[in-house]
Amino acid sequence: MGKNLYDKIIGGHLVSGEPAAGNEIGIRIDQTLTQDALGTMAYLQFESMGVPLAKTDSVSYVDHNTLQDGFENADDHRYLQTVADKHGIKFSKAGNGICHQVHLERFSRPGLCLIGSDSHTPTCGAVGMIAMGVGGMDVATAMAGGPYHFIYPKVLRVNLIGRLGEWCSAKDIILELLRILTTKGNVGIALEYSGPGVAALSVPERSTIANMGTELGVTTSIFPSDGTTRLFFRAQEREGDWTALAADPDAAYDRTIDLDLGSIVPMVARPHSPDNVTTVGEIAGMAVNQVLIGSCTNSSYRDLMVVAGMLKGRKVHADVSFGITTGSKQVLSMIARNGALNDLIAAGARILESTCGFCVGCGQAPQTNAVSVRTNNRNFEGRSGTRDARVYLVSPETAAATALTGKMTDPRDLGMPFPEYRAPDRYAIDDALVILPGGAPDVEVFRGPNIGPPPANSPMPESLTCKVAIKVGDKITTDHIMPAGSLLKYRSNIPKYAQFVFKDVDSGFAEKCRANAEAGFPSAIIAGQSYGQGSSREHAAMCPMYLGVRLLLAKSVERIHAANLVNFGILMLAFEDAADYDRLKEGDELAVEHVDEALRGERLVVRNRSSGYSFNALCGLTDRQKAIVLAGGALNFAAVKTGR
Repeated sequence: MGKNLYDKIIGGHLVSGEPAAGNEIGIRIDQTLTQDALGTMAYLQFESMGVPLAKTDSVSYVDHNTLQDGFENADDHRYLQTVADKHGIKFSKAGNGICHQVHLERFSRPGLCLIGSDSHTPTCGAVGMIAMGVGGMDVATAMAGGPYHFIYPKVLRVNLIGRLGEWCSAKDIILELLRILTTKGNVGIALEYSGPGVAALSVPERSTIANMGTELGVTTSIFPSDGTTRLFFRAQEREGDWTALAADPDAAYDRTIDLDLGSIVPMVARPHSPDNVTTVGEIAGMAVNQVLIGSCTNSSYRDLMVVAGMLKGRKVHADVSFGITTGSKQVLSMIARNGALNDLIAAGARILESTCGFCVGCGQAPQTNAVSVRTNNRNFEGRSGTRDARVYLVSPETAAATALTGKMTDPRDLGMPFPEYRAPDRYAIDDALVILPGGAPDVEVFRGPNIGPPPANSPMPESLTCKVAIKVGDKITTDHIMPAGSLLKYRSNIPKYAQFVFKDVDSGFAEKCRANAEAGFPSAIIAGQSYGQGSSREHAAMCPMYLGVRLLLAKSVERIHAANLVNFGILMLAFEDAADYDRLKEGDELAVEHVDEALRGERLVVRNRSSGYSFNALCGLTDRQKAIVLAGGALNFAAVKTGR
C-alpha cells in the first residue's frame, strides 16, 4: 500500500512516536512564523528559554495591530524588530503584507514543516507544505530547538473532479465543504486534496481553500506540489525552492469525499458561523450596507484583478461602504503598475492597508445593525467590532457583484462577461521590507512600558477544589473568550488584557475569578461542544490562567485551544455523560482529589460539593501533557527538565 502526501512529509520529520491516527508524535520543524498580535508573547516566552539564536528558519510579521492609536502597538513593533535582530529572526515590517500571503509568496517550500502562531498558517499547504497553526508557546519551543508534539490525525482525501463553472471560485469550494463537514467534529483530521480537478486550480485558489480549512477545525490542509506549483515558484523567482510532491497512486486514506467542481455554485456563509452556508441565490436581493474585500483568504493578485475587471468603468452602489485590502506589498505594487488600482479607486473603493485589519476587528466596524458582506474567513458575532452587525462570507466575485448592486447578488446574474485574467509570468519582487537579522548578542531589545514578562503559574495542587466562574454553551470561540480588535494592543500586558476575558459573554467574569481567589478557590469553566473554536490566540488560555482558572470541563475542545490550555497548566476534562453538563451551574464547588494519582487513568471522579453528588470525567491527555499540567504549564515543565 502506498503513502499519502501527509504521511510522506511527516515521515521525513519524525522525531518521536508512531505516526498512526490517535498517537502523539513529535516532529522536527523547519520554519516558524508569528504575527504581532500573538508573536510578542511568543518571543517573550522564547527569551525566557535562554536560547541565543532561533534554531528554525523564522519570520516575524507585523500585520494585525498596525493602527497606532496609542504607544502600545508602536512599542511592541519595536520590541519585535529588536528581538528578531538579536535572535536571528527575519522581520517583516508593517506594510509588507499579511503573514500568510507573504509567506506563501516569498518563503513557502514544498515538503517542509511550518508552524505559526496564527490559526490560518495552513495557507501554505497550497504548495505542498505541512503547515499548522499553533499557540505561541509551541512556536517558542520549536525556535528553541524542541520538537512540535501533536496527535497524529486521520487523513481525509478530498477528491476534486471536473472544473469550476464561470463566476464560481475557490471560496465557493471551501464554503461547500463547510456546509458538508461543519465547524465541529473534525478535530484529529487532516485534509489532503487530490484528483483531476486540482490541476485547474491556481496556487492562489488552492491557498484560499487551505486557509479556510481552519474553520473546519482540522489539523491542516495540503495540496500536491505539481506543475502549477512550479509555475508559481518560477514567477516568484524561486524555482530552485520547488520540488514535485504527490501521494502514491495507491495511497491509503481514512475517508474520501468526492467533490464535483462543476456542481459548485456561488455560496455564502450567513451569520454567525462559517458553516451556516447556503447558496447566494437563496438570499439574493437582501440590502447590504458594507462590502469588504481582502484578508489572508482572498487578497491575492488573482482575486484583486478579477474584482478590478468587474468594477472597471462602473460605480459602487451609493448606499454601500466599500473597502479593499491587498494581501501584500507585492500585490499592491502590481495592481498599481498595471492600472487595476485606479479602476478600483474610480469605482469608489477605499484602499485599506495591506493588513489583517477588518478581519480581526481592527478598523472598518460597520454601522449599527448593518449587513456586512466580506471575503474573510470568520463571521463570529461581534468580531467585526459592531455587536449587532450581521456578517456574510462570500467570494470576491460575489462581493464585487454585491457592491455594484447594493444587494446580495449572484455574480452570474450581472449579465457581464467574466473578466479576462492571466496569471503573471513574473511577480513584482521586492523584499526591502523584510529586515534580515544581525544575530548579535549585544543588540539591545526595546521594551516599552506595556510589555511584561510571561505570567507565572504554580504547580497543580495535590487536590484541586474550584468554584465555577462561568457556564457557557456550544461553539464558544476564542473571540468570545478573549476579544480582539482594539483590545489587542494589550496582548503583551497580561494583567490589563485579563480584565476583558469573556467581556461580551459575562462582563463580570474577571471579578468573579478574583473573588474566588480571595476566598481561596481557583476557578473553573464549564462549556459545551467545540469550545475554543477560531483563532490560535493563546491569550484565551493564558489570561484565564492569570485570573486563577485551573479547570475546564467541556463536552469537546478544539485542537489549538486544547494545546494552549495544556501549555498554561489548565486541567482539561470531558464529561463522560453529557447529562452532567446540565446539572452544573455557576458557583458550584467542584473537587478532584489526588490529581496526580487520578491522572494516571483516563477517568476521574469530580465531586460537586455544592450539590453533594459525584460524576465521572474523562482525561484525553497524553502522559507528556499530564506532566505539563501537573507542573503548572510548559515553561515550568521546561525549567524542571533543564534544571533552571
